[in-house]
Amino acid sequence: MRLARIAHAGGVAFASIEGEGDGAEVLEIAEHPFGTPNYTGKRWPLADVRLLAPILPSKVIAVGRNYAAHAAEFGNEVPESPMIFIKPSTSVIGPNAAIKLPKESERVDFEGELAVVIGQPVKNVPAARAASVILGYTIANDVSARDLQKADGQWGRAKGYDTFCPLGPWIETSLDPADLALRTELNGEVKQDSRTSLLIHKVPELVEFVSGVMTLLPGDVILTGTPAGVGPMADGQTVSVTIEGIGTLTNTAQSA
Repeated sequence: MRLARIAHAGGVAFASIEGEGDGAEVLEIAEHPFGTPNYTGKRWPLADVRLLAPILPSKVIAVGRNYAAHAAEFGNEVPESPMIFIKPSTSVIGPNAAIKLPKESERVDFEGELAVVIGQPVKNVPAARAASVILGYTIANDVSARDLQKADGQWGRAKGYDTFCPLGPWIETSLDPADLALRTELNGEVKQDSRTSLLIHKVPELVEFVSGVMTLLPGDVILTGTPAGVGPMADGQTVSVTIEGIGTLTNTAQSA
């Protein structure tokens, strides 16, 4: 099932998406998408609604240096345990929303990533049971002000600006994340081309590790890390992240 958040003539709602291409439709879900969906009976062509960020998490937990090639491209060692940091909920935007480039930074990078969406309140989940607490998977762009990250020595400011966490276009609930193609394009030019099988710390391990640190709430998002090939975006450039089995998340950079 593909779960989305949409804006339509009557307001904002969660919905499931049925069909493909021009014939795709959205079916409105009452209240929230967790558990068995309760449908309102309203439906629209996908083309007649606007896709929003598919979830509004209480927190986004991101993982650094989780692909060996990405760690190497910045001259870093691969961490023994997952290296986690938090992006604020206010950094989340949806498909086609603008990534605002802050005046304080001279280099803002794209980072295409697989994102895990948690489906229930959890703490201390063993890796063997991780799949049972996951609602599904979406695509993320862990936007990073690279010069500020280096200058500060920690990542809160560099990763935390408003609009620095595009998510979407929807959540795919029926997916095996073990070996998916991931590709990032900047103005149509391929910059990242990898597979999730190259993750150092796999999805179940990440759920176990993060839930051992903090309670995860329904809708919380874990960003699994980015492969090699990250690079800067300039005003007016479009970045598209495509993950096999999910779709494509596209956003355009815009000077703040």
